[in-house]
Amino acid sequence: MSRPIEQYQHYDQGYNQGYRQYDQRTGGGYQQYRQQNRPRYPEYRSQGTGGGYQQYQGPTNRKYNSTWGNKRGQQEAKPDRFDYNDKNWKEKIKLPEKDKRQKTDDVTNTKGSLFDEFTLKPQLLRGILESGFDKPSPIQEASIPVVLSKQCVLARAKNGTGKTGAYTIPVLQRVESSKKYTQAVILVPTRELALQTSKVVTEIGRYLNLNVVCVTGGTILQNDIISFQSVVHLVVGTPGRVLDLVEHQVCRLNRCEMVVLDEADKLLSPDFVELVEKILKYTAENYRQLMLFSATFPSSVKDFCDKWLPSNSARLNLMDELTLKGVTQYYAYVEEKQKVHCLNTLISKLKIEQCIIFCKSVNRVELLARKLNLLGFSCFYTHSKMTQQDRSRVFHDFREKKSRFLVCTDLITRGIDIQSVNVVINFDFPKTDETYLHRIGRAGRFGHLALAINFITEEDRMNLYALEKALGTEIKPFPNEIDHSLYAYSS
Repeated sequence: MSRPIEQYQHYDQGYNQGYRQYDQRTGGGYQQYRQQNRPRYPEYRSQGTGGGYQQYQGPTNRKYNSTWGNKRGQQEAKPDRFDYNDKNWKEKIKLPEKDKRQKTDDVTNTKGSLFDEFTLKPQLLRGILESGFDKPSPIQEASIPVVLSKQCVLARAKNGTGKTGAYTIPVLQRVESSKKYTQAVILVPTRELALQTSKVVTEIGRYLNLNVVCVTGGTILQNDIISFQSVVHLVVGTPGRVLDLVEHQVCRLNRCEMVVLDEADKLLSPDFVELVEKILKYTAENYRQLMLFSATFPSSVKDFCDKWLPSNSARLNLMDELTLKGVTQYYAYVEEKQKVHCLNTLISKLKIEQCIIFCKSVNRVELLARKLNLLGFSCFYTHSKMTQQDRSRVFHDFREKKSRFLVCTDLITRGIDIQSVNVVINFDFPKTDETYLHRIGRAGRFGHLALAINFITEEDRMNLYALEKALGTEIKPFPNEIDHSLYAYSS
């Protein structure tokens, strides 16, 4: 039964009278408290996020900053009580389940080297093995000894053949936790790739007691500044944000020994090259080791290499052919108005684990995603006009397999590694061979089998012929039936 309104009015009157009496009794003390504590707030503002706030909060703030920093990629220094002196220590670690899927010789055609042969720190070797790395791939086998010898490197290898591990492992080997300054910077062109690379670095180096920070544009600069209140050994980030922190003297690179450019061809394009060169000017010129990794190196990269790479730099080229051997490529001639119907039929028949569908514009991405949802296919979409928070959520959820389909622009053609993607569809055919290589490289990661399907309109015919000639590859017409063993793994 509800109470009469008069009871509520009576309650309100009593409460207000009691509150006024309480305020009269405690008001003076409260004002005195405010006057005593007010000076500390300007002190916090004048000294920034460090000293004043720490003085005000004391030990509580240090604990908060430590915990918050770890969420951004920093590793909390925990005592490692594992006995590495035991000859059989490798038998005592927890290894992930081995990937039994078929792999091509893009990643298996090695000289038979093992990670043990590179004389790595046992803590690093343990992190490598527990992260699922079994044996080094060809690019890892070639580049790890060179990077450990402190040579500058220009390395070219196919998408999905282990380039991230090729520089991550030797860089972590050389970074020392005892040195209280930033020793290495890894630059990448996109936020998604920065987050992914930072995760790989953190997982492999989990037992090294290093602070690894990931900084990207589109996020609050003050949060990145807080991350540098403690010692940062290694930075992963996009050029714009890294340069901001360097110019504000938050991130100091005057003693930085190693600089990695991942997806170097993109970083040395007109969009980024000026930022990259400014960052390099802040690093230690006398003993700086510069490492460039990419699947494609256009002629524009040559000017940068002539300027910044010494003549004795190591040149590694593992591109005997440009496309991945495990990716079977098809094309289908369609009219523009038939594309959605063709796509519906196609994905209904294929055994798709996860699929990325590329479109040429933001509007077409959103329209296609909407139509697929109406057809009953749950899918995500992402493009550069979305907020960083939304892009991150989509990327994370797709990686966690909350949807089988992702419709996107060329935003994620660079370095994104989701090994469950076994089909890539070019809903809109790309204009350049480099874009095509990076698109189809999202499938068939690390030697696995996959399909790349291209929708070709009358306008695309000449581009198709030119692309086949430039890449030295054959894109076959779409057959009536596709053998599932070409792209689908049966357990």
